[in-house]
Amino acid sequence: MSKRSHRWLLALTLAVPSLACADYQPPAPRDDGWAVADARTAHWDLATLAAMEAKLSDGSVKGITSVVVAQHGKLVYEGYFNGSDASRLNDVRSASKSVTALLVGAAIDRGLIANVQARVYDFFPDKRPVQQPDPRKLAITLEDLLTMSSLWECNDDNEFSSGNEERMYVTEDWLQFALDLPIKGFAPWMPKPKDSPYGRAFSYCTPGAFTAGAVVERATRQGLAVFAADVLEKPLGITAVQWNQSPLGIGMGGGGTRYRSRDLAKLGELALDEGRWHGRQVISAAWIKQMLTPHAQAREDADYGYLWWCFRFPVHGSEQVAWAMSGNGGNYVLVMPSQQLVAVITSTAYNQRNAHQQSQQIFRDYVLKALP
Repeated sequence: MSKRSHRWLLALTLAVPSLACADYQPPAPRDDGWAVADARTAHWDLATLAAMEAKLSDGSVKGITSVVVAQHGKLVYEGYFNGSDASRLNDVRSASKSVTALLVGAAIDRGLIANVQARVYDFFPDKRPVQQPDPRKLAITLEDLLTMSSLWECNDDNEFSSGNEERMYVTEDWLQFALDLPIKGFAPWMPKPKDSPYGRAFSYCTPGAFTAGAVVERATRQGLAVFAADVLEKPLGITAVQWNQSPLGIGMGGGGTRYRSRDLAKLGELALDEGRWHGRQVISAAWIKQMLTPHAQAREDADYGYLWWCFRFPVHGSEQVAWAMSGNGGNYVLVMPSQQLVAVITSTAYNQRNAHQQSQQIFRDYVLKALP
């Protein structure tokens, strides 16, 4: 290689960070309540953010529609991909469950539900008698549903499970479907509650989250969407949202709610700031703390709070906790208190095996590595 060619390659290499800086645009100020900041002055690694955008453009990552990042209460990065834009209502699937947890807290804050020890069947006297009667069913609490640890035989990850969500969807009365579920048995290879971390045996159960939403409706005497708008969305300045309903009109607290990406970031900021938005207490700090406390072990690498996941990611050489709203397709709202960080990743890679891995890779390998 000639000296001239070597000098040209060196100049090109040195130019890449500055090109990344030139291409970066701070999030646009909008009339939605978000303050914005320039990642350059906050000392983010813009070359890493540029590498993320290149990764999202080279075809190896499928379906990502947005990445929005906030730190210290200000948006520092906002990108839309694959034809998406800031106005898109993202179907975040099961990330909606975490919103249901916030609504349970709002109902408890208002004294409409006594506490998480409230017995689920007591809210639905009109649904009795139920099938598969058992005293243990009547003892199931709201906390059991919020922690995915009820004794219902319900497992979305097992196609043979009586309570698999796909079986619920083909019935008309989703609530009756859930209340009629049998008590599960524990095979010799399955950990029983008493032998499980936190004393709860985790089993991912969308009918349980749906029923938690139905409890909120019964307690508040409002549809879930109406209650959500009143106690959560309007206080956050969220003006565009879509809630789903069951065939009989019960709000779907288990999945499919649609929000814009910047509004999803508000939900993360609410969790990060102990239930406050712009200094106003929207959800009590006590509930946020209880919600974001591990109550069950979901997997070897993840704990579970109240319909929120608890992961750990490396940051500057040490493992840090990140709480997450998580949904099919790789939809995430990630909250890392140690970094005062909120990251939204939306995706349409529904039912794809690697959907969650690629979204977590974006967070781990790009967002976290770009941190100041």
